[in-house]
Amino acid sequence: MTVLSPAKVFADRIGRIEVSATMAVAAEAAKLRAQGANLVDFGAGEPHFPTPRHIKDAAIAAIDANFTRYTVVPGIPDVRRAIVERHATDFGSDYTIDEAIFTTGEKHALFNAVQILVDHGDEVILPVPYWVSFKDIIQYAGGKVVFLETSEAESFRITADAIEKAITPRTKAIILNSPSNPAGSVVSAEDLERIVHLAHDRGIFLLLDECYVYLNYEGKPVSAGSFTWAKEHMVVLGSLSKTYAMTGWRAGFALAPKAIIANLSKLQSQQTSNATSIVQKAAIAALSGSQECVCEFRAEFIELRDYMLAKLLQIPGVTCTKPEGAFYVYPNISAFLGKGGIKSATELATRLLHEAHVVTVPGEAFGTAEHIRISYPVTKQNIDEGVRRMAEFLTALA
Repeated sequence: MTVLSPAKVFADRIGRIEVSATMAVAAEAAKLRAQGANLVDFGAGEPHFPTPRHIKDAAIAAIDANFTRYTVVPGIPDVRRAIVERHATDFGSDYTIDEAIFTTGEKHALFNAVQILVDHGDEVILPVPYWVSFKDIIQYAGGKVVFLETSEAESFRITADAIEKAITPRTKAIILNSPSNPAGSVVSAEDLERIVHLAHDRGIFLLLDECYVYLNYEGKPVSAGSFTWAKEHMVVLGSLSKTYAMTGWRAGFALAPKAIIANLSKLQSQQTSNATSIVQKAAIAALSGSQECVCEFRAEFIELRDYMLAKLLQIPGVTCTKPEGAFYVYPNISAFLGKGGIKSATELATRLLHEAHVVTVPGEAFGTAEHIRISYPVTKQNIDEGVRRMAEFLTALA
C-alpha cells in the first residue's frame, strides 16, 4: 500500500498559515497550570471583568424563552439594528441593517472579508507590529503581505505618508488596527482621514479593525466609518469582546456596502450559518443598553496601564513606549538577548514561562524580534508579583 506524504495529503493553503501564537502560549500555560504551576498570566488578551449583569440576563432570558433555534445567517434584524444604531450614535456613520452582519467573533468577520476581497497575488498593506492573525489570514487567501515598518522611537505610529509610499498597482487592501494590538498605537484623526482619501481615490479597500476603538486613551474614539463618502471602499470590523468583557461569547460584526455584506453572508452560510442565537440577544442588550460599563472599564484600563508601565520601567534594561490605547504594553527586551543563552524573544518568553512562571507572548508573533507583549487587565497584586518574577529572572541573566 502506498503511503502518501503529508505534503500530498493536505491542501497547500493550510501550509500557508501557522497556529495562532497567542493560542499556542495559552495552551502551553494551561499544561503547566494543570501540573500545579502557579502562573501569573500576562498572555491573555481579554478583560478581567465579568460580563455585565444586564448582558448575561438577556442571554438567560433568551434561553428561558426558547430562543435557541436557527436564525437568518447575518443575524436577526434587531441585532443588526443595534449594531448600526450604536455605531451611528458614537461615530456618525450611516449604515442600514442590510449593511451589517453579526458574526462568531470579529476574527470571523475579518477572515471572511479577506476571503471575499483578496485574490491570489493581491497585495495587502499591513503595518508592523501587527495582530498575530492578520498575516496568516491574508496568506491563507493567497494574498501577498506588504509589511509596513513603523518606528518604535515614534511609538509605532502609522502615518498616511508611509501608507502612500507602500501602495502599488497591485494593492487591493489596507488593514488598520487602531488602537493596535500589540503596541497600543493610535492612528491620528488627521492621518486616518488622509488614509481614507488615499484608499477611496484609488479603489483600495480599507479593512478597519475596531476591536479596541472604545479603548482610545488619548482622546475621543474615532472611526473611519464616520467618513460616509468613502463607505464604498470600507469594511468596518467590530467586536463586543473587549468593549463589554464578552470574549468567550464570540460576538463580532462587520459594516460594509450591501454587496460586500451579501457576499460575507453567502460565505458564512457555508461555514457557521448564524452566530449563536442567544448571543445575538446578549449583543442587543450590550449595544442598546447603558454604556456606563464601557466608561468604567476604560478608566480602570488606563489606571492599570500606568501602574504596569511604572513597574516595568523599574527593571534595568527594559524600555517601553507608552500605549495610547488597547490594554497591552510592548516592552523592548533587546538588552537581554545574547545573555544566559537566550537568542530570541521567543526563547526569552519560553523561559519566563517555564522558569519564572510568567506568561507573555513573544514579539516574533507580531512581526518584531526584540519585544514581548504583556496584557495588563489583571489585579495590581498580579502585576506586582509578575513584574517581581520578571525582574528576578532578567536580572539573573546579566
